[in-house]
Amino acid sequence: MPDAVIVDAVRTPIGRRNGTLADIHPADLAGYVLQDLQRRTGIDPETIDDVVWGCVNQVGDQAAQIGRYAVLAAGWPETVAGITVNRACGSSQSAFDFAAGMVMAGQYDVVVAGGVESMTRVPLGAGRDLGRPFGPLVRERYAADLTGGEFPGGDFNQGVGAERIAKKWGFSRRRLDEYASRSHELAAAAIDSGAFAGQLARIPGKEDFTADEGLRRGTTPDKLAALEPSFTEDGVIHAGNASQISDGASAVLITTPERAGELGLTPIARYHSGAVSGADPLMMLTGPIPATQKVLKRSGLSISDIGAFEVNEAFAPVPLAWQAELGAEDKVLNPLGGAIAVGHPLGASGTILMTRLLHHMRDKSIRYGLQTMCEGGGTANATIVELL
Repeated sequence: MPDAVIVDAVRTPIGRRNGTLADIHPADLAGYVLQDLQRRTGIDPETIDDVVWGCVNQVGDQAAQIGRYAVLAAGWPETVAGITVNRACGSSQSAFDFAAGMVMAGQYDVVVAGGVESMTRVPLGAGRDLGRPFGPLVRERYAADLTGGEFPGGDFNQGVGAERIAKKWGFSRRRLDEYASRSHELAAAAIDSGAFAGQLARIPGKEDFTADEGLRRGTTPDKLAALEPSFTEDGVIHAGNASQISDGASAVLITTPERAGELGLTPIARYHSGAVSGADPLMMLTGPIPATQKVLKRSGLSISDIGAFEVNEAFAPVPLAWQAELGAEDKVLNPLGGAIAVGHPLGASGTILMTRLLHHMRDKSIRYGLQTMCEGGGTANATIVELL
């Protein structure tokens, strides 16, 4: 079985809702990232077998197979294919896993994986306006919980799930706000040190947009204490310890070591192992725990072998519960901050985190990195990459 290697990874700066990226159609935003990946690598798009693209809310501006329209927006040949993947928040991480798997299976030689989400133009939950998801059989299966008054409208709810995690693991409001403040502090340090500078795509007409714009410098637990709970009257989850609604896109180029050599490309890392797992759909966000356990077992590695972890900060209890169960040290958990500080543009976030992780590993000579994402419906991805 051939190895799958990652040649380069690029992302937009993350735009806040109604911010710098709000006026760009998501297909065009995706196209700009593909163009930048081509510019950075010198790859001839004719050699690309497929573009595997994550997007969550596939309605409105993001409807009708946006993976294909990203290719056309980039100006790439019409012969280059594209497909759109949806595994909720882990969509582009799944795109990355699928693309690497196709290379390892010998089906593809060169493939791009990535994703896009414009949460300004296609609001969170836009698809629900067209009907009620989950269906009667699912609702009947979980009726005792969904109709008990805890879940708004009798629907699965990530915020209520985050509240349940905080209660189960005993995280106080203060502890969550301390973690949220840490995210801003680390993100600010990463931006100021130039840690992200080499991974950001050029956006035409937005040449001055060179940093994630959700960052709130000077965030402290005391300042966050003034915010009202978002989901339950006496809850601990609020806007300040949850991920921000954002816009963004990202892409990675994957091939085999042999094909990289033929094309004159130097890979950053190889795809080592991947896994997915399901978990309680009511608590919803604990999937990264079993997914990480599964990928570590599959890889033959231990938690102490991993030099950097990207655990998506959907809500502060998610990485904290993951850390409590897995035992990772503070210094290697989200060392550049996370979505609480800079945002979570859903379908783009998987390969945004992978881009951050790969560049950090290269900058710090870290051999193994692990990324994991909680996802709507109670699933999760976990992926390990190895520096070359």
